[in-house]
Order: sequence, then C-alpha cells, then structure tokens
Amino acid sequence: MTVSKKSIFRLLLSVTLSLSAASVLAHGDVVPQAVDTTALKQIGAEWIKANPYRGNKDAIRIGDSAFNQNCARCHGLGAISGGVAPDLRYLPAGDEGDEVFMPRVRRGATRDGRVYMPPFEGILSQEAMWALRSWLETVREE
Repeated sequence: MTVSKKSIFRLLLSVTLSLSAASVLAHGDVVPQAVDTTALKQIGAEWIKANPYRGNKDAIRIGDSAFNQNCARCHGLGAISGGVAPDLRYLPAGDEGDEVFMPRVRRGATRDGRVYMPPFEGILSQEAMWALRSWLETVREE
C-alpha cells in the first residue's frame, strides 16, 4: 500500500485541527459568573490596598465559590495549577500578597498582545476580589 505525501499531510492537518478544537472547547464557558457579596461589609468605590476581609468566614466562603466559578478553569481546583496559569497557593501572605494579587486581577495580564488573564475590574466587584484573596490565603503554601 502506497501512501502519498498529500494523504499524510491531510491526516496531520486533520489531527492538528481536531486537537486545537478540543483544546479550545476544554475551557468551556468562559463568561465570568456573578459573585454575591451581600453578606460582606461593602467597601465602596475607592480601591483599597489591603484585604479588609482577611480571616472573615463569610468572605472565605464567598471567595471559595467565586474561585471555582471564575478562576479554577485556568488556575486549577483548589488553586492547584495544572500548568495553564500560575499556582496561586504560592502568593505571598498578608499585605505583600495583596500587592501582587489585586493589580493582576483588576487589570489582567497581556504580553506581546496576547491576553494571558482577562481584566476583572468592572466585571467583579472589589468585594468579590478581596473575598477571592481571603479564600486563597486559606489554601496558601510556603
């Protein structure tokens, strides 16, 4: 049986396109999900630099749910990354980690014109972002 170069090329192209489509579909619905923060003290419009909810049980519960709905598809369940995005369990603790976390969540990350993380400012409230940070501190590793 003789296989032509054209047949091999078509087969490789078909496999490549199939894998690419599967990769895109694997991310699923990437529309950000709403986060209900009514159980938390509202912060207001002015962006603050330090997490006001650190250790707050309601914020941790809300942050856990918000992470699973909005972040886990890239950062992994339990914030254990599978390599698609950074493993957030290794963010620094306290105010130092807040300084790393909040600008990235608000503005996202773009390099060479490619979006690595979408900006969430205007999509998630400041309260939701700090709730996420509160939960992340509970799964933090050294």
